[in-house]
Amino acid sequence: MLWNNKPRSGSKVAAGCLVLLSAFHFNLAAGGSGKGPQSQDDTHVINNNQLDLREIVFIIQSQSNDFHVRQAERRRDQLLQQAHGLTEKLPLVLLLHSLSENEGDWSILPLLPYLSQSFGKNSSWIVFLEEETDVRMTELVQVLAKFDQNKEWFLGKPLHDQESTIIHHYAFAENPSVFKYPDFAAAWALSIPLVVRLANKVKAEPLKSDFTIDLKHEVALYIWDTGKGPHLTAVPELCTEPRDSPQARHCATTLISEPPLCGEPVDKADVFVAVKTCQKFHSERVPVIKKTWEKDALFLEYYSDHADPAIPTINLGVPNTERGHCGKTFAILQRFLSGSVPNTKWLLVVDDDTLISLPRLRALLSCYDPSEPVCLGERYGYGLSQGGYSYITGGGGMVFSREAVVQLLKSGCKCYSDDAPDDMVLGMCLNALGLPITHSPLFHQARPEDYARAFLAHQVPISFHKHWNIDPLAVYDKWLKDDSRAKPSDGLNESAKTEL
Repeated sequence: MLWNNKPRSGSKVAAGCLVLLSAFHFNLAAGGSGKGPQSQDDTHVINNNQLDLREIVFIIQSQSNDFHVRQAERRRDQLLQQAHGLTEKLPLVLLLHSLSENEGDWSILPLLPYLSQSFGKNSSWIVFLEEETDVRMTELVQVLAKFDQNKEWFLGKPLHDQESTIIHHYAFAENPSVFKYPDFAAAWALSIPLVVRLANKVKAEPLKSDFTIDLKHEVALYIWDTGKGPHLTAVPELCTEPRDSPQARHCATTLISEPPLCGEPVDKADVFVAVKTCQKFHSERVPVIKKTWEKDALFLEYYSDHADPAIPTINLGVPNTERGHCGKTFAILQRFLSGSVPNTKWLLVVDDDTLISLPRLRALLSCYDPSEPVCLGERYGYGLSQGGYSYITGGGGMVFSREAVVQLLKSGCKCYSDDAPDDMVLGMCLNALGLPITHSPLFHQARPEDYARAFLAHQVPISFHKHWNIDPLAVYDKWLKDDSRAKPSDGLNESAKTEL
């Protein structure tokens, strides 16, 4: 051990989200600053255009964790405040997590029939945005008014892969850059004719993919439908530039891209780190951790199938398995509560080929209440259209509050075999308990090379995973070696920035 002294049932639409609307209009020729109170010129815009704001439904891709509910409600209030500065007729703004009890709603596609039924007759656009997406209302409506609302449109800021990647099932391997998918952080929009057709397809044909891995890519694939549906239409005004950037002057959406910091970062003594390894990787992977991020952990243990005092590692009595590692992970959870390790508020479980910034993680954790059952990481889904479940993919790191571990083990949930997929079994258990998975896009199951450069450009990442065909020390130095005050795109060199 290392103790370093360094049509839907269960509808629950939130009150205040549904607002009765009346018509008002926007002028294509005019624009607003998006800052402060709207001007008289912006009010004039409202009265002279052909697009009725009642035809636009905003959906914030919110989550049920208290911190994220507050973030989403703040974003909703800002949208309504902007609209109120233009007219007394306010827009419809919905919080995704509150639309129903269906776990799969976050994956969007199972939600389409509800959207079609609820808004198919009286709306023209569904606009999705994230909690961090800042909207300039006047400019956004001007953008939407350029497109014929009676046709099928899929609008967004395009991303593309530089090389075929495992997170996209190596799609378009011969030319990965040919397929474009939206950066959700910039907002993205579907015209109602497209929503209605897709909803009918979802009802007629069960969704084929069992796994939801990279939602933005999978939504784009479903809409494109091997050429039968529309490609993503690039909209330059949908941006991920910081809202105060000179490059954002033309933008209808911008991004609050600073890492969240809700107070002082949690103390090192509040985080216990568990590293899963095995004897064959003691000399290959463990040294990378020791050369990079181990120094930032106050409490850390390596768990292996072989006790090696030189590292040191602890043998939990669970045989090593080629995949899954469920038995080992549940033994770690039990040890975390056993009194054999320091009593900390948070548990971080990582693989021996996970690269992570613990200072950034501790900054992020300042936003969460450890007395609540918090389960945090990169969210994947399994069978979400058929009543499945979400889970934290293990390679990017799984973070649990002590309360989450207590409830999990108290439930009696167990592995069905030692080599069962630990992250998926945990997801099933948490789903059965009604404990939500909280997603952060700052955790990454794969290598930096597996993500679009423009996507990483506005992130301050917390983790990456895998040493395959990379120099892990160089990756750590480039993307993760700094403090929590790092700026977005610090991990990109100048040539990469130029290519963006």
